[in-house]
Amino acid sequence: MLRHAIAPSARYTKASHDVVRHPRLSSDAKILLLYVQGLPGDALCKPLSELARKMGIKGRAYQKAKVQLVEHGYVHEWRSQGERGRWLTEQLVANNPLTSEQAGCLRGAPPAVPPTTPPPSTQFPTVGEPAPRTVGGYKPAEDHSDKTTPHPPSEPEPTADPAADPTPEPTPQDTTADPAQLARAERVLLSLRHARRELHLGVREARALAVEAVKWLERGLSESDLRHALLAERPQDGVRSAVGFLRYRLIQKLPEPPVRHQPHERPPLPELVECAGPGDPHVFRPLFGESECPSCRSAAAHPEAEPIPWRERIARINGTPTAPPAGA
Repeated sequence: MLRHAIAPSARYTKASHDVVRHPRLSSDAKILLLYVQGLPGDALCKPLSELARKMGIKGRAYQKAKVQLVEHGYVHEWRSQGERGRWLTEQLVANNPLTSEQAGCLRGAPPAVPPTTPPPSTQFPTVGEPAPRTVGGYKPAEDHSDKTTPHPPSEPEPTADPAADPTPEPTPQDTTADPAQLARAERVLLSLRHARRELHLGVREARALAVEAVKWLERGLSESDLRHALLAERPQDGVRSAVGFLRYRLIQKLPEPPVRHQPHERPPLPELVECAGPGDPHVFRPLFGESECPSCRSAAAHPEAEPIPWRERIARINGTPTAPPAGA
């Protein structure tokens, strides 16, 4: 491979090799990070999504790039609610990965809108109500969470939707299952984020749902069966609350317990008793309280008769009298 490179003398941005050669950052994430580093100071008042849109990074591509930058410490966000319920999002973009504590120290200055609210007498009432969520295909939408919104996010309406969290939080007495089974169920719940991002759970959320998930494992299902049941049949309007959706599915689709057949019990054998019949002493097992063995009872019922001579047998058949034997 040949290389020809001329170092620019103006209009350039210093890029760290750790960023350019980062194995877990996509090209969109790297370009967005370098683009923000090269902006003048007066352009930094715009949100990150708007700057990304100028670079042609929109929709799902922007969401993926932003998640990568947040996970690796290049982007940090703080949300706060100020006057009249307005939500503000502050962003920090760094060319080196920072921890949450380091980013908090660099943040320093207070938010642009003070968190204090005016007295109730001077506060204007909110006009209108939250509009219902519209359903519109699977086209990726742009992420506007980093922009200032006039009202706080509306809570999901209590409906019969599985995502509406129909059941209360598990009580402490429910956590009496086997710790090993609870750990297996928690591991399955945390792994759902790799298949569907909308089912991303925190550690505490997965630990609370593991109380319901462990019931599946106790009924003979494997971890793979449990994961498949939670990921099947994706709702058409998406998942509003991962915790509510998964709790509803764990409770409503809980399979029936397996039927356990009782083993067939053989009746106990009667004890051995000594036969009262003739002959040498011997023992047998009486079935109905008899005192003699079957052989002795059969011999008593059919005694052996004295053998009859053949001439007498023939005479009886022909009906002729037989002469008495000689000397009789």
